[in-house]
Amino acid sequence: MNAQRVTTFDDLRLDDAPEYGGKSANLGEMTGAGLAVPPGFAIGQSAYLEAMDAGGVRARLHTDRVPEEGLTEAELMARSAELTRTVADVDMPVPLRESVLEHYRALGHDVPVAVRSSAPAEDAGDTSFAGIHESYTDVVGEDALLDAVRKCWCSLWSPRAMTYRAVSGYDEEPSIAVVVQRMVRSDTSGVAFTADPRTSRTDRVVIEAAFGLGEVVVGGKVEPDTYVVDKSDLGVLSAHVGRKLTRIIAGRTDDGLVPVPEEMQTTRVLDDEQVRAVARQAMASEAHYGTPQDTEFAFEDGELYLVQTRPITTLVDRAPDGDRGASGDGRSGGDVEPLVEGLGAGPGTATGRARVLHELADGADLAPGEILVATMTDPDWLPILKRAAAIVTDEGGVTCHAAIVGRELGRPVIVGTRSATTDIHDGQTITVDGTAGVVYPGTVRPAAAEQAPADVGRTPEARTPEARTREATATAVYVNLATPDAAARVAAMDVDGVGLLRAEFLITSALEGVHPRTLITEGRTADYVYRMASGIATIAAAFDPRPVIYRATDLRSNEFRGLLGGEVEAEERNPMIGYRGCFRYTREPDLFRLELDALARVREKHRNLHLMIPFVRTAWELRACLDIVDGHPLGRDPGLKQWIMAEVPSVVHWIPEYAAMGIDGVSIGSNDLTQLTLGVDRDSEVCAELFDSMDPAVLASIDQIIDRCHESGLTVSLCGQAASTDPAMAEHLVRRGVTSVSVTPDYAEITRRTVARAEKSILLDAARSATRRSPAK
Repeated sequence: MNAQRVTTFDDLRLDDAPEYGGKSANLGEMTGAGLAVPPGFAIGQSAYLEAMDAGGVRARLHTDRVPEEGLTEAELMARSAELTRTVADVDMPVPLRESVLEHYRALGHDVPVAVRSSAPAEDAGDTSFAGIHESYTDVVGEDALLDAVRKCWCSLWSPRAMTYRAVSGYDEEPSIAVVVQRMVRSDTSGVAFTADPRTSRTDRVVIEAAFGLGEVVVGGKVEPDTYVVDKSDLGVLSAHVGRKLTRIIAGRTDDGLVPVPEEMQTTRVLDDEQVRAVARQAMASEAHYGTPQDTEFAFEDGELYLVQTRPITTLVDRAPDGDRGASGDGRSGGDVEPLVEGLGAGPGTATGRARVLHELADGADLAPGEILVATMTDPDWLPILKRAAAIVTDEGGVTCHAAIVGRELGRPVIVGTRSATTDIHDGQTITVDGTAGVVYPGTVRPAAAEQAPADVGRTPEARTPEARTREATATAVYVNLATPDAAARVAAMDVDGVGLLRAEFLITSALEGVHPRTLITEGRTADYVYRMASGIATIAAAFDPRPVIYRATDLRSNEFRGLLGGEVEAEERNPMIGYRGCFRYTREPDLFRLELDALARVREKHRNLHLMIPFVRTAWELRACLDIVDGHPLGRDPGLKQWIMAEVPSVVHWIPEYAAMGIDGVSIGSNDLTQLTLGVDRDSEVCAELFDSMDPAVLASIDQIIDRCHESGLTVSLCGQAASTDPAMAEHLVRRGVTSVSVTPDYAEITRRTVARAEKSILLDAARSATRRSPAK
């Protein structure tokens, strides 16, 4: 292995792109041009190829480099998973490992870095591979760096990367370089285009910016601010203030995205002087390269840095206004009320049937030629995007990765509509004007623009976010979920996250009716983990950055017996209080580790996912269970929160010891706690009248759990039917100081109002009490 496969930016120029990738070569070129580039180094694509050679898998990978025509999405996913595992299992050669670490140490001791994939054809003039391969930010430490490099290698074989190679006609041997760059602790960041990506006008700079790291802009996770600057005098022509709900804070955000304070969400990210400073640097980059540039920037403590640049790949000749649009029934866009308006991100028009997709798993519902309407289309949707006639999303900005890919596919694209998935009906015929950023009902000829599209609707007054009326509560209101099907719909509701993600339906779906022990025997666990992770990821992505608490499998032995191969289960007379939950994990750790594998895979991308252990009875079994978690890579993830369910009355005694074990929170399962406190089978119709979660004995147990959690420094929630259907229980919990409640989605709205009313009542009672204690004047 040639150690020279690793080199610093100082020694790289554009001519090095075939070995080090377009991204790395551009950073070297920018460094040489004197632009403000944070230091770093690059690992050549030959290092990847030589490692695959040494591992004996290069020929196999070359054979499967591009998926053949007609491959179904399921077949593509399965092949991708197999090839990814093949790459992940290859050992990194020792000389390469040592060279990478030597260059990393030269940047400083355990300095945070960004680790980005850089394909040889990436950032070229005709393809961008925008967002196709993985990148990782805020990577700290030598082991984490090596792991991130390996993940970049693996991303060469993701479904979206394989699909992109097919649609772009890239048939060469796939290879990938990796760029490692000192992290800029971005206060604000974004992207600058030195030509308008929607209209191809070259006399202005279009800048998008948001708070925190730039991933929220290029990943389409927020509606960013958009500034348009005249190149001739650097005058700010327009400043559209977006609604920036979330951000990523480098080094201080364990779970990825965090909420932006409400008072900042609709304030400007950059002032006029900062906008001009970005425009100057972007124009300097364009002057150096001699072609319009797409440049990523960041401000750290007031200092401007450029972290990446590449040619704009999607500029087109703008058609005269009179030539745009479908003639159809002859109606003009000027005579028709638009359904929704957003940011035109891909020029052109298209008319067709709308297909509203709420999650990636529904992609098969989109027929070729239909118009995709979604909350957001990140690069994972690429196999679906290529079938769409046009793309319309609720979120994102004109420079997000998905918008770039949509433009490369030649599709009209509108982003940031905020309400397309609710205002456009599934199956409805619509016309998309991607130049003006408008969607019309029916077949419409878009009206000729009165002004350049870059200025249409760009003033803050024209696009000020509508006021949302909601009850603000100190007590969080979570939801209980069981399947990914409703994730997108429920995530759009006024809820604070998922307090209970039941594993049982995900598990049985992934098992396809087969007992997990049978899968292990047949060597099919990898597919099982993949299926589980896919379902969990759908939910985690929908709620990100809000927390999602995954409750590990709590199937009882009688339910496991119903699966193919379930005869291995013992027949229990009372499985409700038998072989289940925490105790089962201690006896069958191999099955439990499969769940941990799935969670670890999802947390690589969605840091809002956490673990909850159900049906904990004693301290020793919990300790044994946590030892299994600690011995798994998931347990070494410092951002992971670990909860337990409080369903067994013994939890009252053990809470202080559970806290000492490192548990972060407790969730009261009111149904099981009620049945075990009152000795009533909750499934018994004969004894139904005895089952009462408001029984004083049950309430006393709940009160003790809340009090002991407060004493032990633990958060405490309650999930179950009681909080969903009984306002009196919800109010009782608030008065006792519960941290959160988790209810069924259909009761979330009423529970929020109940909680708000209880909190106001508590404040009013306190005020009255204070008044009574005050001496009369």
